Amino acid sequence: MGIFDFTDGDFLMDMGSGMAMDTEGHLMQSMGSGMAMDLETGDLHLTDSSFSSWSNSEDNDNW
Repeated sequence: MGIFDFTDGDFLMDMGSGMAMDTEGHLMQSMGSGMAMDLETGDLHLTDSSFSSWSNSEDNDNW
């Protein structure tokens, strides 16, 4: 399960340390408060802020 990206309608897969990759291969950085920045374009994306995967260090297997 990943973090839903409302801007693109796809999912971000958590890579740890606030980094993620979306289903199209774009590298993303968590900006907090339900936002992520595409590191290639600099675009800000609205994400599911209620999903705790960005900061949950106890569950690294994403199951």
